[in-house]
Amino acid sequence: MGFLLKCPNCGERTVYEYRSGGEETDRPQPGDPAQDWTRYFYLRRNAAGDQREWWYHALGCRRWLIAVRDTVTNQVKETYWPGEAQA
Repeated sequence: MGFLLKCPNCGERTVYEYRSGGEETDRPQPGDPAQDWTRYFYLRRNAAGDQREWWYHALGCRRWLIAVRDTVTNQVKETYWPGEAQA
């Protein structure tokens, strides 16, 4: 069985209700050098430990959220809406 994610709207649900959007990164601005865009689309830290990630609640409220997840244990430490301050 997969791990659980707590949607700020729907509550705790199995990860199978969600689609992963990958780790959260800063998007380059239009006109930034091509290597910045290459880094944004293709290069990820993939670090062991806490990582902020995008998740889409496809079988629930159909909203994107941010989850802070330990990539070693899959323990989700917190979830929040994009643009909201972390708790």
